Amino acid sequence: MSTQTFVLPDVGEGLTEAEIVQWRVAPGDAVAVNDVIVEIETAKSLVELPSPFAGTVGELLAAEGATVAVGAPIITIAAAAAQVAEPAVVGHSEHGEPAASDEGGGSVLVGYGTPGAVASRRRPARSHSPQQQVRASAGVIAKPPIRKLARDLGVELSTVTPTGPAGAVTREDVLAQASQASVFRNLQTPDRPEEREQTIPVAAPAASPAPAADDGREETIPVKGVRKATASAMVRSAYTAPHVSVWTDVDASRTMELVKRLKTSPDFADIKVSPLLIMARAVIWAVRRTPMINAAWIDTDDGAEIRVRNYVNLGIAAATPRGLLVPNIKDAQDLSMRELARALERLTVTAREGRTAPADQQGGTITITNIGVFGMDAGTPTINPGESGIVAMGAIRQKPWVVDGEVRPRWVTTVSGSFDHRVIDGDAMSRFIADVASVLEEPALLLD
Repeated sequence: MSTQTFVLPDVGEGLTEAEIVQWRVAPGDAVAVNDVIVEIETAKSLVELPSPFAGTVGELLAAEGATVAVGAPIITIAAAAAQVAEPAVVGHSEHGEPAASDEGGGSVLVGYGTPGAVASRRRPARSHSPQQQVRASAGVIAKPPIRKLARDLGVELSTVTPTGPAGAVTREDVLAQASQASVFRNLQTPDRPEEREQTIPVAAPAASPAPAADDGREETIPVKGVRKATASAMVRSAYTAPHVSVWTDVDASRTMELVKRLKTSPDFADIKVSPLLIMARAVIWAVRRTPMINAAWIDTDDGAEIRVRNYVNLGIAAATPRGLLVPNIKDAQDLSMRELARALERLTVTAREGRTAPADQQGGTITITNIGVFGMDAGTPTINPGESGIVAMGAIRQKPWVVDGEVRPRWVTTVSGSFDHRVIDGDAMSRFIADVASVLEEPALLLD
């Protein structure tokens, strides 16, 4: 019997590190090939890692909550036989179900393992050292994104009534429990904390600072995962691309009428429809009229070049429990209205459940951020790295609006955008925003 050491693999393109979220095994546990042994969090997604070895768990070499570099050892397994599989990466089909594996193969698209391995992953809670804690809800049937959502919302899974297949807890079950615990939580004004200040570090200091007094007046939040990746990307964008922002108010009454009709249409009966759908179509339409909006500034050995993309990988900024994610819809220009609505719905649900794959966040060409869902009217968003434009859609409110010389109540919103002035001149960005506004004012333009 030999001891095998499993190192942290690169589960995404260019991954350099990941956080150990939850160990699924403890020393002494028997594991088979492809049994899920640990859940990790990269800068972009939650991933389950399967065991490439069969045998007995020896030592857990990284504690939960620790950030581990790719290639670093994380666990030892005393192999019972020469049964070894290549490490695989967790994945999901486009519908959020486990991706299928080759029959009889040693490796699978990790996420939920092979069908026969499902039961082996659900072990009852046991007593462990702090390094090897298993949460009290470990016996509950729930996918990793659902467990992550429950942790973020402060919901104990053992208190949730499951409604999913085979007694599994669903996303809706967790949200319902959280809602019952605190109705309209976001509308409540919290008590003012006793401490006067909080410090959130944004970078590791060059030298170790003097330890702060542990008197409860300050809290330190480590910068890692999605927050670390977002901070790095935003700093890089802000200090490399000269941002210019423009905006205009829009009478979106006809957009609201179209959304209302689509919601009652049999063709959209099973799809969520919102003004964001019309906004997405408007951006795609306007990009075709002003292609430079969809271009990118590329630094080269000889200087620089501007690359114009004749396709639209439409990014949608999504606020999730893990932080800001910007997955994109590939080749959005080829989708019908119904297909685009379905893609937006799938993108949003996947992001909120923490199942967005790294590939879905790469290759974007232009982004929409819907700040209206937070009640904001307008903003000057930061451009996503690798792109030259980002469009913000503000809240749609009834306001007085002059129509044919008369003041009438209309549904009004503000369309704003930030652009890379190295690539896009003022006339182009203004024309683009005006085109987006024109479609929101008259969606019939999409028939052109």
